[in-house]
Amino acid sequence: MWIWKVDMSSEHYVLKLACSDRVGIVAAVSTLIADLNGWIVDAQHHTDLPTAKFFTRQVVKVDTMSMGLDEFRDRFKVVADEFEMDWLIRRANEKKRVVILVSKMDHCLNNLLYRWRTGDLSFDLVGVISNHDDCRELVQWHGVPYVHIPISKTDKTAGFAKVREQVDQWGTDTLVLARYMQILPPDFCEAYPGRIINIHHSFLPSFVGAKPYHQAYERGVKWVGATCHYVTGELDAGPIIEQDATRTHHAHSVEQMIQLGRNTEVAVLTRGVHNHLEDRVFINGNKTVVFA
Repeated sequence: MWIWKVDMSSEHYVLKLACSDRVGIVAAVSTLIADLNGWIVDAQHHTDLPTAKFFTRQVVKVDTMSMGLDEFRDRFKVVADEFEMDWLIRRANEKKRVVILVSKMDHCLNNLLYRWRTGDLSFDLVGVISNHDDCRELVQWHGVPYVHIPISKTDKTAGFAKVREQVDQWGTDTLVLARYMQILPPDFCEAYPGRIINIHHSFLPSFVGAKPYHQAYERGVKWVGATCHYVTGELDAGPIIEQDATRTHHAHSVEQMIQLGRNTEVAVLTRGVHNHLEDRVFINGNKTVVFA
């Protein structure tokens, strides 16, 4: 598994935008950037024909421009208003503040901690929240705050209120559910739209909910998969960011299928988080456009 990374030897701006498609969008954006002496080093475009929506992500060298980020944004706003764009411009080396939620299984958490520590994934890890205490030693070995917030089986409202309070206190940009085995309440999901990423141990939309490996085993499937998706109020139905699958065999037990699936879960979550962190993912209804 490899991850494409922006060359930081010279600083870059990332421009991300979406709008209704029409003639002149690419010309207007590229002309403005050229007028500002901007050097576009990467550009990707896509038009979704059924919805007639246009998406682009562009990377511009900072040192070629004669102005700072705020003025660049002000100048770009004129074009954005004309085309009614949803857009952002940020520095490529500006890190998102991430909170990881986990329960007992630590394979996805362990991989995220390693890639955060080595810089393979570029983000500020502000803390880990868990409804169990099993992963405390692993997290604290990395010098990361660990907060244990139990979730009651009879009344989950109080527990999730505490989770939300902690998330907001940390000033979180993105939440990553690294096998967090709790269903988030709808109001929690609505508070962070497009900012909660989950890894589901199934090739969605097959085998939603609990114990998907057991469901797959009962159906005798020949592939087990994993799906990285954004979380919405509907269980395991949010826009999909990344997927992959692993071949299985009729002689495999449920336990062996789970072992096979773990590597796929780790890889899929890593790619999905990477694409989100670098603003490569656009939500288009219940689908995504991913400039990988």
